[in-house]
Amino acid sequence: MIEMGFLYIAQTPLYRIKNGKKINYTYDEEEKDKFLANLNGSRNPQIQRYKGLGEMNPDQLWETTMNPETRQMLEVTIDNALEVEDTFTTLMGELVAPRKSFIQAHARSVQNLDV
Repeated sequence: MIEMGFLYIAQTPLYRIKNGKKINYTYDEEEKDKFLANLNGSRNPQIQRYKGLGEMNPDQLWETTMNPETRQMLEVTIDNALEVEDTFTTLMGELVAPRKSFIQAHARSVQNLDV
């Protein structure tokens, strides 16, 4: 499915920004910062950071993630299937030692854990 381009992820917003009565959603830190910079001294915006879908009410989820006319879809791709398979087996397998070693070896190089 992935190799043929049939797997997509509906991307949820990371932030809800309410400025007066207007509500905007942003999908990453950079987009949020750019949006806030363009407010040019407007009222103090209320910023809500989402940690998961459970924090959204059904209307927000439809508006941001499920509505085919407005949702953002990300195609899932794999550059190196063998490497992905090995990493997945290490992290999700039953053996604890390889998982622990992997985490210890890569912990300091993590750039974006909030995906």
